[in-house]
Amino acid sequence: MAYSWSSLGGLPWICGGEFSLASFCIQRSIIDGLNLFFLCVFCLFMMIGLGRKHHSSDFRRKDNVFLVASICCFLTSIMYFSNLLHNFTDQSGKLDKLSWVSCAIRGLVWICLAVSLLTQRSKRIICLSSVWWVCLCALHSALNIEILLIVHSIPLFDLLPWLVSFLLLFCAFRNHGYFVSKHSQNNTTFEPLLSETEKVDISQTEFSQANFLSKLTFSWINPLLSLGYKKPLCLEDIPPLTPEDKASLSYQRFSCTWGSMLSSANSNSPKNMVLWTLLRVFLKENIYIAINALARTIAASFSPLIVYAFVNYVNCKEDNLFEGLSILGWLVLTKLVESVCERHFYFDSRRSGMRMRSALMVAVYGKLLKLSSLGKRNHSTGEIVNYIAVDAYRMGEFLWWFHCGWSFALQIFLVIAVLFWIVGLGALPGLVLLLIFGFVFNLPFTRKIKLCQSQVLISQDQRLRSTSEILNNIKVIKLQSWEDKFRSMVDSLRATEFKWLAETQFLKAFGVVVYIFSPTIICAAVLLGCTLLGTAPLNASTIFTVLAALRSMGEPVRFIPEAVSFVTQAKVSFDRLNTFLLDDELKNCEKRSILVSKSGNCIGIEAASFSWDEESLTPTLRDINLAIKRGQKVAVCGPVGAGKSSLLHAILKEMPTTSGIVNLHGTVAYVSQNSWIQSGTIRDNILFGKSMEENRYANAIKACALDNDINGFRHGDLTEIGQRGLNLSGGQKQRIQLARAVYNDANVYLLDDPFSAVDAHTASILFHDCVMSALREKTVILVTHQVEFLTEVDKILVIEDGRITQAGSYEELLASGATFEQLVNAHRDARTVLSTSLQNQVECREVDRVNNEEQHRECDLTNKNSDGEISETTFEGQQLTQEEHREMGSAGWKLVLDYVMISKGLLLLCLSFLALIGYTACLTASSYWLVIASEIPSISSGMLVGVYTAMSFFSATCIYLRTIFIAHLGLKASKVFFSGFTSAIFNAPMSFFESTPIGRILTRASSDLATLDFDIPFAILFSVQCGIDLIIGVGIMSSITWQVLIVSILVAVLGNYMKVYNETSARELVRINGTTKAPVVNYVTETSAGVVTIRAFMMVDRFFQTFLHLVDTDAALFLHTSAAMEWLLARIEILQNFILFTAASLYVFLPKGSISPGLVGLSLSYALSLTRTLLYFTKWSGSLSNFIISVERIKQFMQIPQEPPKILEDKRPPSSWPSKGRIEFHALKVKYRPNAPLVLNGITCTFKEGTRVGVVGRTGSGKTTLLSVLFRLVEPTSGEILIDGLNICSIGLKDLRMKLSIIPQEPILFSGTVRTNLDPLDQFSDNEIWKVLEMCQLKEAISGLPYQMDSPVSNEGENWSMGQRQLFCLGRVLLKSNNILVLDEATASIDSATDAILQRVIRQEFSECTVINVAHRVPTVIGSDMVMVLSYGTVWHVDDVDRAVTFQGEGITLLYMQPDQEEPYVLECPILVTFFLPGPDNPFAFLIPPVEEHEETPVPTTHFRP
Repeated sequence: MAYSWSSLGGLPWICGGEFSLASFCIQRSIIDGLNLFFLCVFCLFMMIGLGRKHHSSDFRRKDNVFLVASICCFLTSIMYFSNLLHNFTDQSGKLDKLSWVSCAIRGLVWICLAVSLLTQRSKRIICLSSVWWVCLCALHSALNIEILLIVHSIPLFDLLPWLVSFLLLFCAFRNHGYFVSKHSQNNTTFEPLLSETEKVDISQTEFSQANFLSKLTFSWINPLLSLGYKKPLCLEDIPPLTPEDKASLSYQRFSCTWGSMLSSANSNSPKNMVLWTLLRVFLKENIYIAINALARTIAASFSPLIVYAFVNYVNCKEDNLFEGLSILGWLVLTKLVESVCERHFYFDSRRSGMRMRSALMVAVYGKLLKLSSLGKRNHSTGEIVNYIAVDAYRMGEFLWWFHCGWSFALQIFLVIAVLFWIVGLGALPGLVLLLIFGFVFNLPFTRKIKLCQSQVLISQDQRLRSTSEILNNIKVIKLQSWEDKFRSMVDSLRATEFKWLAETQFLKAFGVVVYIFSPTIICAAVLLGCTLLGTAPLNASTIFTVLAALRSMGEPVRFIPEAVSFVTQAKVSFDRLNTFLLDDELKNCEKRSILVSKSGNCIGIEAASFSWDEESLTPTLRDINLAIKRGQKVAVCGPVGAGKSSLLHAILKEMPTTSGIVNLHGTVAYVSQNSWIQSGTIRDNILFGKSMEENRYANAIKACALDNDINGFRHGDLTEIGQRGLNLSGGQKQRIQLARAVYNDANVYLLDDPFSAVDAHTASILFHDCVMSALREKTVILVTHQVEFLTEVDKILVIEDGRITQAGSYEELLASGATFEQLVNAHRDARTVLSTSLQNQVECREVDRVNNEEQHRECDLTNKNSDGEISETTFEGQQLTQEEHREMGSAGWKLVLDYVMISKGLLLLCLSFLALIGYTACLTASSYWLVIASEIPSISSGMLVGVYTAMSFFSATCIYLRTIFIAHLGLKASKVFFSGFTSAIFNAPMSFFESTPIGRILTRASSDLATLDFDIPFAILFSVQCGIDLIIGVGIMSSITWQVLIVSILVAVLGNYMKVYNETSARELVRINGTTKAPVVNYVTETSAGVVTIRAFMMVDRFFQTFLHLVDTDAALFLHTSAAMEWLLARIEILQNFILFTAASLYVFLPKGSISPGLVGLSLSYALSLTRTLLYFTKWSGSLSNFIISVERIKQFMQIPQEPPKILEDKRPPSSWPSKGRIEFHALKVKYRPNAPLVLNGITCTFKEGTRVGVVGRTGSGKTTLLSVLFRLVEPTSGEILIDGLNICSIGLKDLRMKLSIIPQEPILFSGTVRTNLDPLDQFSDNEIWKVLEMCQLKEAISGLPYQMDSPVSNEGENWSMGQRQLFCLGRVLLKSNNILVLDEATASIDSATDAILQRVIRQEFSECTVINVAHRVPTVIGSDMVMVLSYGTVWHVDDVDRAVTFQGEGITLLYMQPDQEEPYVLECPILVTFFLPGPDNPFAFLIPPVEEHEETPVPTTHFRP
């Protein structure tokens, strides 16, 4: 080649001293001059643009071509800078000053060209860039064509820029096309992303308004930090997300790509479609992140070369200040590039990860809204919560770890390349070791840790699923005293999880040891290779360049194991999310004809069969033919488990259709059998997203008999409802559901047994005022067991064994006989009065089922307008569920100390710190040994390497001990905190669960506990290690140049001020973020429970939009927390660089020979690593202060008030207690909180042994409280309860509750088998269980199952009907056979025939037991020996008056002539059917259902005595 690089790269004044345009050198210089001109104008335009708050609307997104061109320009600049660096490190000592100036100019020009491709912000910049690119391409082409014609070859350094210039030319033409097409786009309207109703939030945030410089330095967050420094931040202070960060946009992009991948899926499609979808959606922004990571990596890899140049400069005897300043300039430039690129690489990766996280969270929620019944069986609510709270949430940090992983790996290889450049083949032994550590060890290690991480997540899923189920049904568990059983089950699941967690932590510990130890061993191998091969002398420049190179490998090797671990966790999460998103979903679940069909049929089913399990040979419903016209009232009846509820699900298309056609026309309102209530106010639940219309709202409330309840609540219809309606009675929940349906004003109403949870009087009101009056023009399908209402409906469907066996009017079916006649006769038999004093059977009306309250709290007993059953807080005007408590201010190191002391890990922590000090001492000693040995000629190279290797092995031992000790500390802490947290939750009183959303508890049991498991122990270790490294580094530098100490002190003061200033806000941001995640979890849990209702009401879009808002709120906290951290790190990095620049300047300006080259190399190697050390000290200490808040949150729940002890060893009752079952109440008073009013006020009465007691009274009278205090769910305020003469408050809770049996109002089953649900404690034999199943009418159903008693029971018993679930509950008490039985609406969900059978079984099996029955149905009360009438917390008293029972047709009336007495009283009666008390203020007048006139039948009069 005729022209070398130097000959082609000079400037005019070295081009032979002549100015000739024919000279290639002059032509090249002209091109350089034009490029400098364009560069200056471009920078001027950029500065003008920075001063503007709002960028031009002409901004457009960059496409892939611009991105590729920018990367090529950036690589071209690297080529020039590499040549420049080669000139500086040239060992010949010759430095062509003008050649390096030319390289620097061209490198800078190509960097600006790369930037110009990424900053197309305004017309002015677009025009300038286009002109620049065209001119550059034209001039380069002219020059290179001339060179080709004359020389017939082109140097590589000319060829590559020429090729890239054609890319720039193409980009210029694309800009021209952009301007041409701009006019045609002005009138373009864009389609909404999600729905037409969604409005774009036009509120401007600080981030959206920030200019380039503000974004570069993170100054846009200054207003928030300033506000946080003045006062504790709250959620309202957090700015909203910018539109491009909102979950709606992220999900829209994900959804479109996901849909296209699904439509084109085939056998060659990737296994994990979620991962590939995310790759397509977020590739562009991650390329920009990768460019930043690459620039940071390259800048960090230059550090050893700068050390090499500095040591050579100090070692050189000639005083060349220009060379020293040049090296110093390169140091400043590389650190500046490294700092800026790293900060934005970190922030942008987390920002992009946040978008990924939001997209996945919304995708999972969207899938939940479409999930079929089969999909729900495959994924429980707890698992779905875990997909969002753990798997999707993990994506917020995934991209950071991913980019760190590959960039750190690249940095290691670049450092190895630098080593080869410096020491030649002497680096080969080190490369061999690197390959061994990097591939031979890393591949099996990665596979093993991936397996462990996968098992940890699977075990965590199982534990959270079980925990969620326990929390949802905690009241039943406490009533049955099953806490120990279920806690042992959770502990067993945690033990499995803990086993894999321990293996994971020890694997990570071993990986940390290997990766931290490997640079030291590689260093020794490199030095040994230099000695054996003689490729480089072991002088100061070689040794400390190698040492600096391996120090720059320290950070990568420290975090590569973490990155591998996190990426493997993410891979497992991707697989789980992929499985869920590909699972079965409803087909066309949103498509429904809104208009009624022309034929007039609202519902039409033709020859259809349905099955919950499509693979089952026997359909759940078969041969269904149904036509229902507009306005018809249709009742569906049949025995328990016949398929009545399944028919409604089939109409809603929730149940898979195996054959036939289903048509549903018009809007639908659905009332489920198991009430679904949202957290929020009563008004929110009734409106259900619709706008308020006062008249319609008032009519709906009145029709559903809610007006009196609402008027009695302190906050009216704005009263807050606890999660799952915990503070409402069953009747109130059902009526709110019904009001929601009525207010919805739909065409078709599907009502699934809505009267089962209300009393007879209320049921009659609901049927006549709501179903027959308010919905008179609507089509209604009513599933019911109340036969008395069937005479008024248009059509009756009788379902038996999955088939419609009869259909017609009441008279038609009664005449046809068969099943319907049996149901009616069973109902009549159940209402027949069986009494020794009255032998004739009299059909009677269903008695008041007045106990429509469940868990009412704090009713104002001094006022009839009480709060009834709504549980509220102690303070006037507050609601039940309060904002989640969060601590304020700094906890300092107190929480870390609590973490160590509570876990009793002080010894392990001290041992870990001692090992850490030993490691640091060995590392420092080995560095000083290299300085000393390199300057003493008598020390051989073998001895130098041998001593260094020995010290390295000793330091490796210290590393291993340090890591093992801290891993043991973390595992011990995890075990102690989990045990304390679980114990506190299981021993918490019911009031805690009523006022605490389950999501708050689950958040602590999942993400907070995961932080405790994985993050906190190593955060403590790395924080302390970085602190020690920082002190050692500053000490070594100050010992060599004392002036550094002064700068270090100033930097320490300023850095501490910035850290405190930042942490004041950052700490509160983390705390607020802890409270924004729980609402997301709560919302998912509620949606999962009520997804059928949501789909039926066609409210999917509204719930989806609300979830988007919750996700955005949570994401805004994440984004600003990350920005606050980067704000601090950017400023700390600037301060730390001052120390580095001070030390480097001293080495340049101090006289030659004043400092030995070895000490200069040692000082610089520490100085370069000191920047990273300070950054990571700031980061880890900040992360620790964030992580430790999880300790604070778990500790809060470990300190909640506890129930009394389960067992008092010195006060245990006899094993035969209670042998009689006599219950005595003495002046019993109860209040729920110290400042609350009395709920029970001085009750004194006795339930004799072996008697049946009916407890009646209106809502808020105290019936449920009486049961609660009997089981000590609530402790008496004063007075006592004696059972067989023993005060129940003097014994342990378990001893009490195990001796009492209860059948609760809501039947609860747990995941497991039939056997485990009947006998959770495994106390009874199979024969005993089969006998009980036969009594409960379940033997036939269970014996027909393939696995019989081992047949599965799904989550909350979803695969069994409500009636069958109630039968299971009856079976439990029959097995226990205690002497005291409490019935709380035990037969609400079963038909009258089954009810009669069960009442007979109870009377037979518990004939000698004391039975307390909250009166609901006629047969339940008929056999009662006593009736307790409660009113406003007292027992109603009748003094010496005449009392009589008079039969009037169907009804029996008990006449009270003087109802205004004050003393407590218990009525004894052999027969009681209906109470009737005349008078407008009579509290029992509501008990009378409207009575039709009948011919009077004379009956005898029975007198009662007090």
